Parts: sequence; structure tokens; C-alpha cells
Amino acid sequence: MEFTLTNLFQKWLFSLGVEGEYILSMSSAMSFVLVLFLSLIVYEILNRIIIHNLKKVADKTTTEWDNILFEKKVFKRLSHMVPAIIIYFGAASSLESFPRTVSFIQSSAHLYMVISGILVIDAVINSLHQIYNTLSVSKNRTIKGYVQVLKIFVYVLGTGIVLSILLQKNLTTFFAGLGAMAAVIMLIFKDSILGLVAGVQLSANDMVRLGDWIQMDSRKADGTVTDISLNTVKVQNWDRTISTIPTYALVSESFTNWRGMEESEGRRIKRSVNIDMSSIHFLKEDEIKQLKKIQLIREYIIQRELEIEQYNRENEADISMPVNGRRLTNIGTFRKYIEEYLRHHPKINQNMTFLVRHLQPTDKGLPIEIYVFCSDKRWANYESIQADIFDHILSIIPHFGLRIYQVPSGDDIVRLGDVYRNAGAKNLLGIQ
Repeated sequence: MEFTLTNLFQKWLFSLGVEGEYILSMSSAMSFVLVLFLSLIVYEILNRIIIHNLKKVADKTTTEWDNILFEKKVFKRLSHMVPAIIIYFGAASSLESFPRTVSFIQSSAHLYMVISGILVIDAVINSLHQIYNTLSVSKNRTIKGYVQVLKIFVYVLGTGIVLSILLQKNLTTFFAGLGAMAAVIMLIFKDSILGLVAGVQLSANDMVRLGDWIQMDSRKADGTVTDISLNTVKVQNWDRTISTIPTYALVSESFTNWRGMEESEGRRIKRSVNIDMSSIHFLKEDEIKQLKKIQLIREYIIQRELEIEQYNRENEADISMPVNGRRLTNIGTFRKYIEEYLRHHPKINQNMTFLVRHLQPTDKGLPIEIYVFCSDKRWANYESIQADIFDHILSIIPHFGLRIYQVPSGDDIVRLGDVYRNAGAKNLLGIQ
């Protein structure tokens, strides 16, 4: 006769004088309780001694990955599988006379092991993802979408195994039935499939990274990318609101990524002022004399005067007529002043595109555009520098005999009316 725990308890109960049909049930129950007690002891030893001591060792090491494994509870979840294994095999030896009970307990233990295994794999995936995020490459290549796809696969497979255990069906039969529902599955996971394809394209083409400043007007998003997942990309806008964009929308729709500006040596200033064209004229001698006092363009004016004088003399130009020969203009001198002012500005990058140019004249005057790059790319500083530049430009325009074009306001019309009324009153009184 084979020695088992059940036989041992039967002999002990028989020695106590227990007889009859209950001795088998009692010995089997006592044997199974002992198995349960053993599994509980093993679980406590694993958690309170082995895993606890391993945690102390991990805390003393210089590596980060072992701490991450404990943080994600990989070993904690793994310890749940050991009692289930003990119960699975212990039930067969302790309850061999009750095959239905053994089948139920083993199925339950098997189910518990599968669920624990899924949770262990989930924890391992989370740990590997976090370990990857500690690497420098993670800042340029996020794998969160791939991780989510892998988790979906694990949970779908795990759910299939659980259902096959509960329904007592073969796993291949279960998934074959799912194949017949492919259209429904495609509909359920439509966004996930589109997100996966889009995530591959975004990663392969390096279109978006965590921390990028993107602008997508169609989705009302303008801010920093804080998360890239399988289905969504989260953008924290500058007003601290959060915009959630479908991942596939970043492939199918247009958006602006400001990373190139942030990685370059300057941030573009592209702004213009509109000059009233009726104020543009040739400079007179007294105006030239006055403008020579401006240090930034004194040498320029002297040099230009010599060039113009030589040109007019060589071409025998009759300068009594303004259209003959060459002359200095207030708009050209003003444009040169802006160039010199920006050339001497400490916050303008002189090695990048540098333009001060005329744009097409319109009914709102002649636009003078400044197209330069600010070396300080921080938003607040950039805006302050840009504002200071145009504060100065708008303030010095009258010194060149120029006027800014501005649509007349209500006050302008009132003042103009006062002028006409005063002029009419003087005419009636015969005042010269």
C-alpha cells in the first residue's frame, strides 16, 4: 500500500477508536487542511523572509532595475503562484478518493495560477518599461504604445485560458471561435489598431517626442506633449488645460512641432510696421545734418553722401530737379538704422537669417518687416526682447520724418472736425 498523508491520518484516527464510513472523509479533510497550512507557511516564508531580505539587498545596490522590480511588485505577485502549485499537487494526494473534489480544487488552483501569471507578466512588462524610461534613448523614442499592445495580447491570451478552464474547452477551439468574430473584434479594437500603426509611424519618423511643443489648431492643442500612449497623445496647453488627441490624428492631420526651433540657435522674430507712404520723401540738408547726430548711422550717411555726390558729378545730374541723380531718402536711412540697431543688439543671433526689408505696399501703407532670430528662446524672455525692439522702433520713427499708418479712430475724426470748424469760422470772420 502506498504511503500517503491520508493513510497516515487514517491509522491515527483508527488508533483513537474512530471507525466507520467517516474515517476516510475525516482523514482526507485533515490531509487537505495540512496541505493548505503548508501552502500558507511557504507563502509567509517567501514574503516575510526571502523577499524581505532580497529587498534589503536591492536597496543597498547601486543599480536601479532591481528596485524597479520590487516597486512593481514582481516578486510579490510571483509568490502567489507557489501556494497554488502546492495546493494543485497536494489535492491529488490528499483527496484521491474524491475525484470530483480534486478536479474542482485543481481547476481553481489552475485558474489562480493563470491569473497570478498574468499579473506577474504585467508587472514584468511595467518594470521593463520603467527601466527603459531611465535610458537616454527613451526621451527620443517612447515605447508606451508597444507596451500597451503587448499587454492587450497578454490579457486577451490570459482571458482565453481562463475561459477555456471555466468552460472546459480546448484553447485552440476557443480562439477558433474568436476568428469567426474577426469583424466584431476589429470594430472593438479599431482605435487600438489605428493607434498602433500611427505609433509606429510617429516613432519611425521621429515626428513627436515627450516634451515636444506641438501646435494643432484643429484639436485646439498648443503646448507640451506629456504622454504618448496607444490610443491618445496628451498635450498640456500653455493655459494648463489638457488636450487629448487620438494618436492616429497626428498622422492623418497636420500639426506644427516646434522642436526644430527649440534645438536651433535662435527663435524667429518676424514682425512688420506699416509706414504711411505720404510721409516718405528725399532728405533735405537740414534733415541730413540732424540725422548725422545718430551714432549708429553717422558713418553710413557720410559714406552715402560721398557716393551720391560722386555719382551725380560723374553723370552731370541736374540736382535742382529732385528726379535727377541720386538722393538719400528718409525711408532708406530709417531701414539702415534698424539694421545697425539690430546688428548691435546683444540678444539677436547674427549668424542666422537677418533681414530688414520692404513688403508689398498695401492700402495700409508700406510694411517694413524685421526678420531676425532672438538668441534667447525662452518664451517670456523672447516676447520681452521682441517688445523692447519694437518699442524702440516705434519711438524713433518720427525722427526720420516718417509716420506710422494707423486707421483713424473716433478721436482722430473729432479732432479733424474741430480743425474744419475752426477754419470755417476764421473764413467767415475774414481772419487770415
